[in-house]
Amino acid sequence: MASSIASLSSYLRSKSSVREDQQDRVAEVTAVKRKNVLKIGGLFWILLLVVMFASGAGAVQIPAIQVVSILLSKLGLPPIAEYTTQHELVLIGIRLPRVVLGVIAGMGLSISGALMQGLFRNPLADPALIGVSSGASLGASIMIVVGSLLPGFIASSIGIFSIALSAFTVGLLVTLIVYRIATHGAQTSVATMLLAGIALNALCGAGTGALVLFADDTQLRDLTFWSLGSLGSATWHTLAIVTPFTLIALFFSPRLARSLNAMLLGEAEARHLGVDTERIKKFVIFLSALAVGSVTAVTGLIGFVGLVVPHLIRLTLGPDHRILLPGSALLGAILMVGADLLARILIQPSEIPIGILTAFGGAPFFLWLLLRGYSRANLQG
Repeated sequence: MASSIASLSSYLRSKSSVREDQQDRVAEVTAVKRKNVLKIGGLFWILLLVVMFASGAGAVQIPAIQVVSILLSKLGLPPIAEYTTQHELVLIGIRLPRVVLGVIAGMGLSISGALMQGLFRNPLADPALIGVSSGASLGASIMIVVGSLLPGFIASSIGIFSIALSAFTVGLLVTLIVYRIATHGAQTSVATMLLAGIALNALCGAGTGALVLFADDTQLRDLTFWSLGSLGSATWHTLAIVTPFTLIALFFSPRLARSLNAMLLGEAEARHLGVDTERIKKFVIFLSALAVGSVTAVTGLIGFVGLVVPHLIRLTLGPDHRILLPGSALLGAILMVGADLLARILIQPSEIPIGILTAFGGAPFFLWLLLRGYSRANLQG
């Protein structure tokens, strides 16, 4: 009898210990989630501050209080400070469209990078792997070099958006070709997609190089500046073109977070968990191509944003895509607007192509990642 009571008591204590351990783990997970949500909120407020500062900084300085006053007046609210007509024209006509394009471009490129890294299950993956960037470059090169040969009624109908339209169309077309090569029957091979992307990137690069041979001095200058990337073409009209496509990617990407978390375990495990992996692949490729293609068509080639930003968020907030995707979008917008601000003010009145600044910042970070991974491999070996 005594032994039975002792056994029962020991069993109850063990159950109580297990319950306490579970409660501690739940409390720990809840605390981590709360901290991550606070960090996401912090990124949002940092973005607002960067946007406010970038809107006022430049050749024509506009104090923050006047920026707020101008925006309030445009919303039909009473301003809180006086401002000049010059400040209003500069902010609304030039500065604000550029800052908003920086936000949209940074979000689109960064969230596409996070999606591609989740699909390839590799933190060093980049949206350019699916060929959309090289395809957009080829499309822009075709229009810059050969666009003057188009019939007059076609050239006049597409007007100043001809380069953006050509870049967007060819970028999506190359991505579609990569997807079709990697798909056999109802299965899409990620490894084949990677190899096909490399091949198509090389082919598009060769096509762009061939067009350079036939370009005159003016066209060469246009090709060079487009390939270096810039937000200088930002207007409310270009924003109206790029924003809807990017917003589609930003809206639907978080809905893939749980499935991408499951795919981190492997495709077979994700299927066992009820994830339609083929459907997820299609969505990821489509959303990435849509965002990167539309942004690249307007801004030109801006490298390393889609690679570096998701990895920075992963290092600080963890691999959970429910946090990774919104965090990448916010940090990408912050870095893009900040890089454009530096591009505008470092060598006034001239301007540095933003692609140069992102490469100067992103390439050393990429090398650090490679060296860090090599060091870990040596330690494990």
